[in-house]
Amino acid sequence: VCAAAEPPLRWEPRCRQQLRHLQDGARIAARLPPRLEGRWVSTGCEVRPGPEFLTRSYLFYANRLFKAYQFYYWDPSCRDPSYSLVIKGKLRLRQASWITRGATEADYHLHKVGIVFHSQKAMREVAAWINQTSGEGCRGFLPPGRTWAPGALYELLSAKSERDCTAALGFAMHELSLVRVEQRYEPLLRAQQSGSRLVEELYLGDIHTDWLERLHYRPTGYQRPMQSAVHHVHPCPACGIIYRADEHHPPILPARAQLPMQLSGSWVSTHCEVRPAVLFLTRYFIFHGNNHTWEGYYYHYSDPLCQQPTFTIYASGHYTQGIPSSKVRGGTELAFKVTQARVTPMDQVTVMMLNSSEPGSCGLSSSWSAGLEQDITPTNGCLALGIKLPHMEYELFKTEQDTQDRSLLYVGERPTDGSSPDSPDKRPTSYQAPLIQCAGASEEFPNYVSLKYLGKKDANGNEALKPLPVAFLFFIALLFLRWD
Repeated sequence: VCAAAEPPLRWEPRCRQQLRHLQDGARIAARLPPRLEGRWVSTGCEVRPGPEFLTRSYLFYANRLFKAYQFYYWDPSCRDPSYSLVIKGKLRLRQASWITRGATEADYHLHKVGIVFHSQKAMREVAAWINQTSGEGCRGFLPPGRTWAPGALYELLSAKSERDCTAALGFAMHELSLVRVEQRYEPLLRAQQSGSRLVEELYLGDIHTDWLERLHYRPTGYQRPMQSAVHHVHPCPACGIIYRADEHHPPILPARAQLPMQLSGSWVSTHCEVRPAVLFLTRYFIFHGNNHTWEGYYYHYSDPLCQQPTFTIYASGHYTQGIPSSKVRGGTELAFKVTQARVTPMDQVTVMMLNSSEPGSCGLSSSWSAGLEQDITPTNGCLALGIKLPHMEYELFKTEQDTQDRSLLYVGERPTDGSSPDSPDKRPTSYQAPLIQCAGASEEFPNYVSLKYLGKKDANGNEALKPLPVAFLFFIALLFLRWD
């Protein structure tokens, strides 16, 4: 059952290069506390649970005041605006987060929230939501039959009058309570250019996947990052359009071709990812389109730069033929069956936790060692890590191409409460951070990839083991880990 997780490294070089790039934490700087002054914009059309389609443009002033635009749309391409929100308030950065490493906690206070409708339909629907679900102070927000007035601004929230009619929209700015700014240098891509360009990304708190929970949820993860309007990845066709927009002139993003779902090949994370409650990880997937089988590697860490490994999960199984989603336009619905899984603990804290788990609940009892892989299929998973086998998950996928014509794969967002989308009604309505294709169907190399091999070469030119730092984690924190 136990086997060393270090066979010869014989897999697609681009995938290996991408994972090695993710481990090079020296490329990323994150100051505590972060500097927020300036404008930050979405880099494309964003999808929130619901689904909601939006773009954002946030301006932070040196005196801690902010002005934020949120532009909502009917469509997943952000070309058909529904309404826009203009949000004004004040933000106070506090201490480093004790829960989400690398983040800063913050307090915010809203002064005003206004709404501008971009059609009679939007005005009618929003007015109905507010009139039906709000208290007495908002019941007459807009009289029935009120004619849409282009450019008219209606007040949803005012701190002075103590009026707040935002709840019916599922609106909250709790995303401002968790903040992280990352800086990195991207190589210049144009021909005959050398050097690099500064890129700044603003990570704000995640939005709860359950609509009923989002109004009082305090984030422990992040949503899709915004980028500095000055220091962003080039080219970014959406950035300038969103930067120039306001509540009366919502951004209309460029039309993009709808790509067919082509899963076959290998896909890898584009950066160190964070999950609520709290997990840091990178992912590597291989899809075999000829027989609809899949393999996934989930590399877990204890730090926001993904440099201190804690454990690795390998999972495999089958997936169904995809069908277009009726709920999230542009998405594809699939079902994944997980039939096998293996776990490799990478630090002594994880080893201690697994060895103290109940006999028969996670591999062979008291047999775990750092760096040694163990099959957990015979014990129907691993209770300590929240893995149950066999297991069915109902997923949402979509594929896109970025501005460099690279293929991106978006997988459904995991439930915020740590549960699994194990029934059709739990199917995601939003997405995780994208994976980038690093090998096509004909280039697949499904051999196990050990992070210990992503290091230096020995005198013979072979990959040599790279010592890994031992991460210190509170033992109790591991009890909250959930596999995704």
